Amino acid sequence: MDFFSELTWTETIKNIIDILIVSYVIYKLLVLIRGTKAVQLLKGIFVLVLTWAISTWLDLYTLKWLMNQMFTIGVIAVVIIFQPELRRALEQLGRGKLFAGRSLAEEDETGRVIGEIIKAINYMSRRKIGALLVFERSTGLMEYTESGIAMDSRVSSELLINIFVPNTPLHDGAVIIREGNIAAAACYLPLSENPFISKELGTRHRAAIGISEVCDAISIVVSEETGQVSLAINGQVVRDIKEESLISKLFEELKPKTRERRLFWKRKGEQNG
Repeated sequence: MDFFSELTWTETIKNIIDILIVSYVIYKLLVLIRGTKAVQLLKGIFVLVLTWAISTWLDLYTLKWLMNQMFTIGVIAVVIIFQPELRRALEQLGRGKLFAGRSLAEEDETGRVIGEIIKAINYMSRRKIGALLVFERSTGLMEYTESGIAMDSRVSSELLINIFVPNTPLHDGAVIIREGNIAAAACYLPLSENPFISKELGTRHRAAIGISEVCDAISIVVSEETGQVSLAINGQVVRDIKEESLISKLFEELKPKTRERRLFWKRKGEQNG
């Protein structure tokens, strides 16, 4: 109690600010590595730290010595293992993005991506080209992107159309979109086992619903039989969704600013004109 009684208001506020800053830094670092292999590596490091703590508590000499040797070279190992994430963090820090919110450029990019998606879907729908697109959100989809072909390409309607053209190497499977980029194509997704799904729906629709059941991803399906566009979210599917409703739902779920929505509709009106 003596420690707390000796604290002044100035020191208390300073300690609170210190804790908040450290918490925010840790939060941003966790956001940075979300959906990457670094998450699994962090789990491995946590197991090692837990093992070291138990060996110290139980005074297991040999195990404790082994853990100490591992921690001695741990700093170098961490730098090597997390090199891609550290490089990415330093690049974002240099651009001023690491501790900033979504910039205007990122909002513009969201509108551009939605525009390209809608253009590709309209093209494939008219020609009855089957397609399955998945938007990654807060839950990482690395497990599923690794099942396909890595691309890391900027989203464009032309690229999406070429991917899903029948009898091409990548047309069978899902395209996963992460932060405005096509992370991978020809990805395998879990199929929904919901017995209440209409028997009319095929594998693509069941995969779209399945991925939305296990995480917060959004899926868009183009039927190759009817050309209808469907949207799957939270384990539910909206069949034959209209273009305006799809655009509004994508903006709502991907949370762009109202200004960007107005710019999108303005650009769409100019294209139609």
